Amino acid sequence: MTYDPYQHDYERGMANRRAVLGDAWVDRSSAAATTFNADFQNLITRFAWHDIWGRPGLPFQTRRAIVLAITIALGRWEEFELHVRAALLGPDEHKLSVGELKEVLMQSAIYAGVPAANTAFAHAQQILREVGPQIGYALEPLAPSGVPHPGVGQEGRTSSTPALHYTVREPRNGGAPRHTVVLSHALGCDLSMWDGLAHVLPDDCRVIAYDHRGHGGSAAPAGPYSMAELADDAARMLEELGTGPVVWIGLSMGGMVGQELALRHPALVKALVIANSTSGYPDAARAMWQQRIATVRDGGTQAIADAVMGRYFHDDFRATSAATVARFRLRLVTTDTEGYIGCCAAVGGVDTTARLQQLAVPTLVIAGELDQGTPLAMSQTMAEAIPGAELVVLADASHLAAIEQPAAFARAVKQFIARL
Repeated sequence: MTYDPYQHDYERGMANRRAVLGDAWVDRSSAAATTFNADFQNLITRFAWHDIWGRPGLPFQTRRAIVLAITIALGRWEEFELHVRAALLGPDEHKLSVGELKEVLMQSAIYAGVPAANTAFAHAQQILREVGPQIGYALEPLAPSGVPHPGVGQEGRTSSTPALHYTVREPRNGGAPRHTVVLSHALGCDLSMWDGLAHVLPDDCRVIAYDHRGHGGSAAPAGPYSMAELADDAARMLEELGTGPVVWIGLSMGGMVGQELALRHPALVKALVIANSTSGYPDAARAMWQQRIATVRDGGTQAIADAVMGRYFHDDFRATSAATVARFRLRLVTTDTEGYIGCCAAVGGVDTTARLQQLAVPTLVIAGELDQGTPLAMSQTMAEAIPGAELVVLADASHLAAIEQPAAFARAVKQFIARL
């Protein structure tokens, strides 16, 4: 057997060490090895950088975030600074963005303590002042009172009436938004319905979510409402915000509003996602909407809550995600009664089928295979009528498909937006 002098564990560890910390630092460290500490350098290269960093179970970015959190908790500031610099200056596949670095430090404030996080921010800011020009980042003054929570966005209300409550999440990459995306919710819900998708899309997009009139924090004028009024509400909000053409993502009632908005105000819509929605109901279903209005007028939304949850979520989801269903039920029964009735009239009267061929924007139609509220046939009707529209059917999804199948829904939306 031939002897192989190649030290596999050491060389693998050295490769990882260079990938994570950069050649310049590793070369300086190696050049400083002496007869006294060379054994230690060999030890950490084999065991830390090969045995631990060489494990494939976690990406380097995750391992780096763990290291940063632990060094903050233990006050190991030399090691912390080393990894902050490497995180900001390393190769793209191994680095952390400034935003990701900030989130690690924010998380550490809870689990390592505010004083430790305060010190970590001081060290990180000094490094950002040094390396900012290299990575295209500049520290700017900003009043703490003006910082919105990134999981909610900047909240506002329209100055025009009826006042609409909305939130705006700016792109996390700090650049100009690739698109402005508007998220429009279902009947009996509010803008928080979109929290999951709204956390995903702001990587490079501005994301606006809002409450329809009669819902959430928006005004609830006397009804009934029409779909044209709901679309005009959206148009004046977009004009107040100066968005220009937007990518509209609407589910159920939100999808109906999107259709009407694109038809009435085509300059405001560059692309359209219509999910779990319809362009019109048959007469029997219209009669059902009138019955719902009568029931709510007599007994409030509490009288229909269980039936609505049965349409919004399929049996298995209700059995395994009872807390989520309970949250949506609470939102329904706390919705303004007059606002809910007013929107029921708009939904029951939706009628865009004959005009869909006028739509001239890229359109994605999303359906849930188990949706009883707006069955697959309704989505097929829209997809066939809208020129060039694409239809995606989500398995194991009922009416609130974005809640039951969030990953599949987000994937369909992101793939669509990527093609714009």
